[in-house]
Amino acid sequence: MSSNIVLCNKPHAVCIPLPFQSHIKAMLKLAKLLHYKGFHVTFVNTEFNQRCFLKSLGPNSLDHLPNFQFETIPDGLPDSEADATTRNLPLLCDSIRKNFLSPFRNLLLKLNDTASSNNSFVIPPVTSIVSDGFMPFAITAAEELGLPIAVFFTVAAVGFMGCKQYPTLVEKGLAPLKDESYFTNGILDMVLDWIPGVKAIRLRDLPDSFQTTNPDDIRFNFILEAAFEVHKASAVVVHTFDALEPDVLDALSSMIPHVYAVGPLQLLLNQVPEDPLEPMGYSLWKEETEGLEWLNAKAPNSVVYVNFGSLAVVTPQQLIEFGWGLANSKLPFFWVIRPNLVVGESAIFPPEFVAETKERGLITGWCPQEQVLNHPSVGGFLTHSGWNSTIESLSAGVPMLCCPLFADQTTNCLYTCNEWGIGMEISKDAKRDDVEKIVKEMIVGEKGKKMKNKAEEWKKLAEKATAPHGSSWTNLDNLVNRVLLRKG
Repeated sequence: MSSNIVLCNKPHAVCIPLPFQSHIKAMLKLAKLLHYKGFHVTFVNTEFNQRCFLKSLGPNSLDHLPNFQFETIPDGLPDSEADATTRNLPLLCDSIRKNFLSPFRNLLLKLNDTASSNNSFVIPPVTSIVSDGFMPFAITAAEELGLPIAVFFTVAAVGFMGCKQYPTLVEKGLAPLKDESYFTNGILDMVLDWIPGVKAIRLRDLPDSFQTTNPDDIRFNFILEAAFEVHKASAVVVHTFDALEPDVLDALSSMIPHVYAVGPLQLLLNQVPEDPLEPMGYSLWKEETEGLEWLNAKAPNSVVYVNFGSLAVVTPQQLIEFGWGLANSKLPFFWVIRPNLVVGESAIFPPEFVAETKERGLITGWCPQEQVLNHPSVGGFLTHSGWNSTIESLSAGVPMLCCPLFADQTTNCLYTCNEWGIGMEISKDAKRDDVEKIVKEMIVGEKGKKMKNKAEEWKKLAEKATAPHGSSWTNLDNLVNRVLLRKG
């Protein structure tokens, strides 16, 4: 914990992310921007994630940051796996709904008790909360203490809009699915033309947690509850920018009073002069940086970067097919394979694969992704289409091969390929010949060149939104002044 003490008149924002890597990373970036705007920040991790954080970044890495402190609450799961690096997703979602309100409320009260001590140099009282949008217990806590709360959805506006349709899906009898036949009888290919701000979209392209026949399904109810409760928040923040999703953002703004598109967050942080928090990392796992040197020896726009994110898993067969597709393409590739990426076992390639790819393939456990994407030698990104990865790739002007696996990734894939023109879809069950063909098309084909040009256009628009007086800075200022500081 940080022992720093500060003058009492600063506004104090308590930021609490959904306790998964991608959500923590995005919330930390938003928290750093609030710090830049003059806030004292308390960032709330689970005890489990804080241990991972300190193991990754160094035991004293988070001490004595100016006006920025970390606190923890328990995640309500047994601590039987001392060396584990991730938690079970459904169990953790269930625990968030059932167990997080009480310790979070107690933490807020503790912070205010500290603030009300007689010492004039203390941590200031809590003045606002910024919570992940999928944790509505924080809205309850804010209401109890009379604090403004902004809920932050670390997804695209269209991904958030898809989640927001869950109550309507229930009303229309489309969720949960009636029975197993719905997976094969074409119902999921039904085109929905009634979602505000969204052109015709198939049912299967919405965030996929509704695709269950169990009305008590944890992930389904997790999103359903967030969709019901979001209207109680003081404001909604979405990690996007106005020019990227204008129709969806307009529609959201007509449904919810205060919607702010603030992003891409890293491009906003790049504008912060002499950021005292810059050394603070974002990763729960140790990032291996050797790959950056490896990339230095490769030709511009020649390398395929492959990363399926922090949560998705694949089967051994899927891994082998993608591996041989990359090998047979004869292109250089940089592949991040987490220790727990493959279902039930570690990733082991046959000796002939290793021999074939020795000179032009690099496999690593985790890496500083944004630095990799911004490296001039990277020509394309084979991604699971998680939103952090998508907006980071767009910010770097790098086209994508989209292999959505779960959650909002299907929605992100649809928009990346069809709306923004910077991606091509590939099935997770693609065979090696298909992988080889589409990878070559992205790096050296005509379609790949068009996608690269389009990605560069979006990169420029993202930079315009995050330049001084750009739309994202204006939205951040309005969020701070109108909502978090209640200045009108």
